[in-house]
Amino acid sequence: MAHTPVNHPARPVYRAIGGLVGLYFVVFGVIGVITTSGNEMLAQDDTLKVLGQGANFGFSLLSVVFGALILAGIAIGRNLDVAINQWLAYALMVICLAQLAFLRTDANILNFSIMTVIVVMTLSTALLMAGMYSKVGTDEEKEAWQKARLVL
Repeated sequence: MAHTPVNHPARPVYRAIGGLVGLYFVVFGVIGVITTSGNEMLAQDDTLKVLGQGANFGFSLLSVVFGALILAGIAIGRNLDVAINQWLAYALMVICLAQLAFLRTDANILNFSIMTVIVVMTLSTALLMAGMYSKVGTDEEKEAWQKARLVL
């Protein structure tokens, strides 16, 4: 895409931000698995809180998987991190908006609270930003991006 920067000067900073988001999801998920291990997979209980957020065993496992995927993409690099960060950010936004729509109903299967919605939406936005600015390319791709930027 011509509007996605290639070889952005702050690329290492954005990769670090993506890594921190992945690390947060892993830590949250591991603490959540430990905290909610005696409950049902998709328990809906207002007392189940992990780091101040509503959670259950299913969402904790999902967080560990998402965090591990993000960290694996960051470790591998080669624009795989860009794709993983962008797609997982979009998936997290969809999950977050769906859970926001069903917050006070029985369809709130991931036991989200409003705090969980705020945190996950903020982290997914940061992850999307990290994915958009950490693309690596050849010098020709960078020049093509710069020319397309100047035309606009």
